[in-house]
Amino acid sequence: MASVYLGLGTNIGNKRKNMVTAAALLAERAGDVLSLSSFYETEPWGFDSENTFLNAALELETSCSPMELLHLTQQIEREMGRTQKSDGSYHDRIIDIDILLYGNEIIHTEELVVPHPLMQQRLFVMQPLAEIAPSLVHPVLQKSMYELYMELLTEQDS
Repeated sequence: MASVYLGLGTNIGNKRKNMVTAAALLAERAGDVLSLSSFYETEPWGFDSENTFLNAALELETSCSPMELLHLTQQIEREMGRTQKSDGSYHDRIIDIDILLYGNEIIHTEELVVPHPLMQQRLFVMQPLAEIAPSLVHPVLQKSMYELYMELLTEQDS
């Protein structure tokens, strides 16, 4: 079993329902949800939209391999109505499920990069992740989630 951290985001439709549905489907199909952060309302990142996001982080214990988990999360996104994945530009979305961390593994394939390469630059990822796993250490950066979150806050203030 692997301990995995996922990022969840939504900015269209019934956002709270989208988050709860995604978490329930992950629990049903991928493994045990060990923790789910608060939901954070955030501004869009990387594109303009009049719709704010709800974001959260989720800890999952799974027997799925990284690629199985990726395909499962993509299937859940499609079933919930997501029609396009980010292709270098970002769009409004019913649900987005990102694999942030998969145990201490470092994965770099054409289809999947873990740890998520932009997570430490995104407050909407680091705030909920620091809430549920403050002492968890990033396997590449060798800093805790709390330290990475505080660095982002400091950068925003300067």
